[in-house]
Amino acid sequence: MDALALTLIWIAALLLIGCGVIGTVLPALPGSPLIFLGALLVAWWQDFSVIGWVPLSILGALALFSVAVDYVSSALGAKRAGASAVALAGAFIGSFMGFFIGLPGIVLGPFIGALIGEAAATGSITRATQVGFATWLGMLVGTVAKAACVAAMLGVLIAAVCL
Repeated sequence: MDALALTLIWIAALLLIGCGVIGTVLPALPGSPLIFLGALLVAWWQDFSVIGWVPLSILGALALFSVAVDYVSSALGAKRAGASAVALAGAFIGSFMGFFIGLPGIVLGPFIGALIGEAAATGSITRATQVGFATWLGMLVGTVAKAACVAAMLGVLIAAVCL
């Protein structure tokens, strides 16, 4: 491989990893999967000699866990507040639809979805507001957990490359 190709591979890998780190707090980007793809690109480029299968397996497991936490955290917050099944569905739909609206939709989508779902199920705005807040709090806890996963991924990646 010539120097230009090697440089482009490194740039692509670093861009994927950098976008993944940003995606930890900017929900429009799939943070941990991008970090995994960047690591996989470097591993493939170096014939898996620097980043082997064990670190890649750990990175993959952390990425899957992070994605699962991202999708489940809001719904679990709502469920913890004793939300109805309609509110749980609303939180999921709000999370999904919020992704297409951008940052305000991502931040408010689970809250609004759970609020609408609980209000429809119980007719109580007070109860719906409590459920919506619990959903938003679940999302916040999920973001902290994703950040921890990404920090662990970066640690595994640095250890694999430097050790």
